[in-house]
Amino acid sequence: MFIVVNLNADMKFAQLALVALAGCVLSACQIPASFARQEVIRRPLFVQPADSSSSPLYVWHGSGQPGPVRVTIDLSEQKAYIFRNSENIAWSYVATGRSGYSTPTGSFVITEKVVDKRSNKYGSIVDADGDVLRSNATAGVHSAAGGRFLGAKMPYWMRLTNNGVGMHAGPIPHPGSPASHGCIRLPYDMAQRIFEAAPSGTRVTIVP
Repeated sequence: MFIVVNLNADMKFAQLALVALAGCVLSACQIPASFARQEVIRRPLFVQPADSSSSPLYVWHGSGQPGPVRVTIDLSEQKAYIFRNSENIAWSYVATGRSGYSTPTGSFVITEKVVDKRSNKYGSIVDADGDVLRSNATAGVHSAAGGRFLGAKMPYWMRLTNNGVGMHAGPIPHPGSPASHGCIRLPYDMAQRIFEAAPSGTRVTIVP
């Protein structure tokens, strides 16, 4: 509470105002409950980047809720939406197939889950010490003298098609823009969350 006293006002009035204020404080007077503003804020458990002024890559607020999970990938938005019992519990930026490497649309289910997966098609050519001789290599297409093919890491792999398209952790270099060879890349923590929440058989819908 603030009381502004006109310095030109009668001193007796100022004294009375100060006495009233002191009495209010000593009696711990409170605003009536009917005037109290009540807010319930649903705080996300995971927001990344949490300490940045830029837009987050993802938001997850679905921990502790039981029930089946389903995922919708929106290619036009480059976002994934995660639902549990028809309630949206999370969203995330994704990076799907760039030009020349389309991501299929339709309805799929997760048929395979591997925590530490490497691509058998895309990766790098490395030497005996593991130093990269050629990046962005395709198995059976690119080679280098004395080198061997090493598939790109695809942590928390969740297969959707028989020809190698799935969801997994990977870089999102330009949120909102495609960047992959056809798979659905997710931020690392979000891929882990979905991997833990979505068993094999989980429905994943990819829309244009």
